[in-house]
Amino acid sequence: MKWRRGVAQFRPKDDQPLAEARMFFVYLLKSLKNDKTYVGSTSKSVGLRLVEHNFGSNKWTSANKPFKLVYYESFYCKQDSLHREKFFKSGVGKNLKKVITEHLNIGE
Repeated sequence: MKWRRGVAQFRPKDDQPLAEARMFFVYLLKSLKNDKTYVGSTSKSVGLRLVEHNFGSNKWTSANKPFKLVYYESFYCKQDSLHREKFFKSGVGKNLKKVITEHLNIGE
């Protein structure tokens, strides 16, 4: 650390990798068994989370598997992703979720 006119200047060492930003995701899964939609949020990769749900990671997904990923959104802030997940589970959010899942399933 070098001081210059009362201000500390921080310089990363050349061999230090820059910290990666942690991302948070909200995702919609569609059950191939009964067409039900699951809304979840995670800081893991969405693909990994899909695999976990297809292995039956919780009671609801275990009973309704297998799933396919229909849609996801990414966020820099965990709180924003949790608010979006809660929105998709609300009345207006359920309507939007329905529009998204129907629109993305047109060609199938």
